[in-house]
Amino acid sequence: MLSLPERYDHNGQSIAWGKMGSGDPLVLVHGTPFSSQVWRRIAPLLADHWTVYFFDLIGYGQSEMREGQDVSLAVQNPLLAAMCKHWQLDQPEILCHDFGGATALRAYYLNDLRYKRMTIFDPVAVAPWGSPFVAHVRQFEAAFAGLPAYAHDALLRAYLQSAAHKTLTEQALQVYMTPWQGDVGQPAFYRQIAQMDQKYTDEVEKEYAPLDCPTTLLWGEKDEWIPLERGQKLAGMLTEGAIKVIPDAGHLVQEDAPEAIVAAMFLNNASAG
Repeated sequence: MLSLPERYDHNGQSIAWGKMGSGDPLVLVHGTPFSSQVWRRIAPLLADHWTVYFFDLIGYGQSEMREGQDVSLAVQNPLLAAMCKHWQLDQPEILCHDFGGATALRAYYLNDLRYKRMTIFDPVAVAPWGSPFVAHVRQFEAAFAGLPAYAHDALLRAYLQSAAHKTLTEQALQVYMTPWQGDVGQPAFYRQIAQMDQKYTDEVEKEYAPLDCPTTLLWGEKDEWIPLERGQKLAGMLTEGAIKVIPDAGHLVQEDAPEAIVAAMFLNNASAG
């Protein structure tokens, strides 16, 4: 497990973060419904070559969760910009996934945050997105938040497994389930789903063009949350069509093929050198 011993006050909300390693700065940005623990098997391998920074988004993981909280994409890119300023980072490398990818792109276009290099995989970035389940939770958030624990746990387990192509280990399931359990975690889980809204990616999608830094796009071949065709569409906008397809990996590439992410990072590092 990654250790997040530090706390940053962002607009009155406690944000959990940590860092490890030495070298040039590299910021990791997780997606939904996960936490920085998606990097627990990846960050230690990168820490020999980078100073690796990681944090939990607003309303996720070990960061503060509370009733009435705005946890939408609208608040996550200002957080990323604020964290980079707090860490005194100027153009760090960035590795991002899912909503983390959306957050990094929004920070680039809306907050003028700049990166030395971006490695982005299976991001929520192009329309359309959002499942019937998301729409249902948005309509009946209070009912879902009030589910008996056993029903919530069964739903949560099935939802998380659907992100991966391979069967998640019980240990991995517990890592991802724990923040979303209990009197605080359960309503927080449905809160973040209810606040998912395509308008936040529509806001920047029209601006997409190759970034002013080297950009690597990876995609899980078996991603059932965001199909490969969506990745190919994004590649046409950001990377002049270049996309690295990861075989036998679903949306949660960190569990299905963590070695592919690490290999891409070191390949990028070697080519830059």
